[in-house]
Parts: sequence; C-alpha cells; structure tokens
Amino acid sequence: MQAVPPPPDDADPAAPLSRAAATVRLPQGALGRRSSRFQGGHRVRLLSGGDELFPAMEQALAAARAEVWLATYIFCDDPAGRRMADALVATAARGVQVSVVVDGFGSNGRIAVLRHWFAGSGVRLEVFRPLERWWAWLQPGQLRRMHQKLFAVDGAQAFVGGINVIDDRFDIQHGWSETPRLDFAIGVEGPVAQDVQHLAQALWTRAAVGRRGWREETLLLARSAAPVQSTLQLVRELRTRPPAEGGRVQRTLGWLRDVVIGPRGAGRTQALRALAELPPVRAALVVRDNFTQRRAIERAYVEAIVGARERIDIACSYFYPGRLFRRALCRAAARGVRVRLLMQGRIDYRIAGLAARVLYDELLASGIAIHEYTPAFLHAKVAAIDGHWVTVGSSNIDPLSLLQNLEANVVVLDPEVAAELQVRLDAAFDASVQVTSPRLRPGLRGWVSRGLVAGMAHLYLRLAGIAGRY
Repeated sequence: MQAVPPPPDDADPAAPLSRAAATVRLPQGALGRRSSRFQGGHRVRLLSGGDELFPAMEQALAAARAEVWLATYIFCDDPAGRRMADALVATAARGVQVSVVVDGFGSNGRIAVLRHWFAGSGVRLEVFRPLERWWAWLQPGQLRRMHQKLFAVDGAQAFVGGINVIDDRFDIQHGWSETPRLDFAIGVEGPVAQDVQHLAQALWTRAAVGRRGWREETLLLARSAAPVQSTLQLVRELRTRPPAEGGRVQRTLGWLRDVVIGPRGAGRTQALRALAELPPVRAALVVRDNFTQRRAIERAYVEAIVGARERIDIACSYFYPGRLFRRALCRAAARGVRVRLLMQGRIDYRIAGLAARVLYDELLASGIAIHEYTPAFLHAKVAAIDGHWVTVGSSNIDPLSLLQNLEANVVVLDPEVAAELQVRLDAAFDASVQVTSPRLRPGLRGWVSRGLVAGMAHLYLRLAGIAGRY
C-alpha cells in the first residue's frame, strides 16, 4: 500500500479518517525487524483501574450496534464481575452479538458461575484451555496462558491494558482492601480498535476450536503494528512555530529520526516521509504470540530503551527481565538517562517478589532508581519514555509474559498521552518507598536466593518448551 498524501495544512486533524487513509506501510527493512504497519488517526484516553475502565466499557456497551468482543484472563464472580456480566447480558438482549473468552487458569473456579450468569442470554462464552478435568493439566501447552485484557465494540472503539474484570479492591489471594490496586488501561478509537477486535475474535475462535477437540490451533492472531509512529501535528508545529518555541518539536523529530528510523541508509527518506504523513494520534497494537511474534513486546521495549535520551519510567508488577533487557536499561542509565522502576511493595506472590529483588544490586549499581509501591497492590504494566513513547498493556517483564503467555500492549507516540501517564506515574513514585540498598542479604544467603530464582526460571522455561537463552 502506498502512503497517502498528507492533508493540507488547514485540514482538521480531528476529522474522521478512513482506515486506508490512516494506515501507512513503510519500506521493507526501514525499521529493522519491526512490523511495517503504522496507523494514525486515533483518539486515545488513559484509564486508571476498574473505577475508570468499567464505566467506560458500560458506556461502550450501551452504544453497541453489531458486535462486542471481550477477552480477559480473570472474570471474577465479585460485584464488579456481576455488574459487567449484567451489562453484557443486557447488550445481547438488544440483538448485539456478544462474545466472551476467559482463560481457563486465570478464571479457574469461576467458570461455572459465569456459565450460570450467561445461560440463555445469548452471550457466547468460551474458555481458553480449560482446566476443569484433572488430565487437562497434563496436556502440552497448558503453561502458555491467554493473559490479554481486550474489549472491542463494533470495530470502532477498544480498551487494552492490564485490568481484569475484578474489583480494584479485591485480590483473589488476599481478599478485600480499602485502597484500590494500581493498574491502567487505554481506550482507543480508530484503526487500532479494529485490530483489537480481530485479535479478540481470534482468541474466541481459538478457544472454540479447542473445545471441539481440534488439536490444531488456528493462526488467527492479528499481526501487530510497529511499536512507534510519527506525529503530523508536530511536523505542522515545526513549520509554523517561531524557532524559540520549537525546541520540543525539534527534539521530537530528532527522536523520530534517531530512534524510530535509525541510522542513515536506504529507505530512510521514504520512511520519514511516510511517518510524517500519518495523522495524529499514532497508536499500535503489539502482540506477543507463540507463532510469528514471540518476542515482539520485548523488542518494542528494548528498542525504545536503547533510543532513550532523557528519562525512562517503568511500572511493572512482575519484573525479571532477560540479560538483553537488563543490559539496555543499565546502558541507558550509564549514558545519563534517568531510569526509574516502580515495583511491588506489597507482594502478592512471594516467588515473584523474590525474583525482582535478586536483581536490585545489579540495577542499583548501574544507577537505576528503584521504588516499591506500598499504598496498595501494584498490577500496572506501563512505561513512559522521553515524553513521547508510551506503552500500556497486559505484559509483565518476566519470562511468563515475554516468552510464554499471549499478551497485548498498545504503544502510543504522542506528547499529550505521555504527559498524562507521566503525571500519574510521578504520583505513584511519590507515594512509594525508594530502595537504596539491595533487599537480599550479601553472602551465602543472597547467592542461595539468586540461585533458587534462576533455577526455577530455567526449569519453568524448559517445561514450557522454550529453546534458547533468556
């Protein structure tokens, strides 16, 4: 597909765009191994927790006309889950096709309740790799779970993030608390919403195929768009603003040239032109699957970290990255980038907390600031880099998410979205406790802890069928 000509300078950047006009394919190899599909023309909103997400989903359900697709790791049978189930049933009663797929492990123990809630309602419920019979635990691939949280309505609006269908103040392991967990989702209207719908539909179909006894898993997962996009609005500002006011724009365009496009070479000029022609806001769906995009999310993170010039803020509930990821973070800190990590201060799974803490000495020695979030449980999986690059999604930074589970993140290149996330992250960092020394004792006990975590990670990856080093 050829790049469409840019709209005239007086065109309304908020005007509706056709899918064809909002999609650009870059020259092969212009961005290395990344997918070549970039999309613009989105409206994006950042949502904190179910307190903000669930009302937005209910509004979308009330406006649904044709089809609704929901894929979630956990669909809890608490009051928040019941309210969402009632909204889905009411939508199906209006003649809208409503399809829901839940993960068999994440929602284990609640599937019978869900089937009761949806019985006779027209809501089509499927379970991804169910574990209702004991021998299901022995089947190959059961360690690879559907961890995405996707919601799409009529291919026009979608929500992606780390928030399950569960009350913010309820934890399956620890019960109720007064303070809501820290988590995020992103609402998208525009071309990426259709990609989210295709992905949710593929997951539902895959679960339905598995239920019918077919061993082949259909390759229907939507291909992700490239992790970063340009911004036409900033290009326009560069042409119209006085030089003294254009510093931010110049830095952004320089970041695009150096990070998104890469070194000078064949295709650079054409790639820059295609990026500049994309209308704002730029968004991409980055999918990790076990077929063709096994390391797509990790690569998106690492590429953005390698190109960072000023600051990197990452909030992640489960953090045990591989050597490539850690090296990128440490080298960024070494070249003067402010790198901050927000980790769990209230641990929900002890082995996950231990896994993160065995890395503290290495990270602190490299100049990386580590904060532990203590007001509530931390479930966020977000990052903000250089005031331009943002990711919100389901993927943690650990072997399960980066190499095993089915995951989905939305990546946005937009200063306003980045600024909004930065404000919320700054508040979370201010409410956290900064770590100034390793949490594990030095000496034999520390080495035993490190060996335990590394051994368990290695064993898990071997059992899950991963080849190669992590």
